[in-house]
Amino acid sequence: MSLLLPDSGLLFWMFLSFGVVFVVLAKYGFPIITNMVEERKAYIDHSLEMAREANVRLAELKAESEALVAAANKEQGRILREAMHERDKIIVEAHKQAEVVAQKELDEAKRQIRQEKEEAILDIRRQVAVMSVDIAEKILRKNLNERDEQMGLIDRMLNEVLAASKNN
Repeated sequence: MSLLLPDSGLLFWMFLSFGVVFVVLAKYGFPIITNMVEERKAYIDHSLEMAREANVRLAELKAESEALVAAANKEQGRILREAMHERDKIIVEAHKQAEVVAQKELDEAKRQIRQEKEEAILDIRRQVAVMSVDIAEKILRKNLNERDEQMGLIDRMLNEVLAASKNN
């Protein structure tokens, strides 16, 4: 008996045992194995479909997020322009208010200066009048020691008052 050519009896029992194992496997093993392979194939197909759907959804979300970013940038630009416009308006309003306040202070200072000037002029006039009266009194005392001189001065003053009242 050679190792490469088995005996016919051995060959018979090998075919018989192979046939029994094949029949048992065909009846019980292969359906389970093919069922598991089909389930695995269905799971892989389902996973691939879910991955495709996820990619599509991801692309949609990416486009949506880009649109949101563009809208946010546009809104940000609008808000910034609005804020700059408000800032400029506030600055202009502040300048106007400052000019009004400065003008009021300037007018008040001019009014106060004018009032103080008038008061100073009145004070100077009072002082001049008092000095004039004092000087006139001293002059009159010196000049009017005699009664005739006093009467002449009174007559002259009455004539001046009468002439002034006729002119008015």
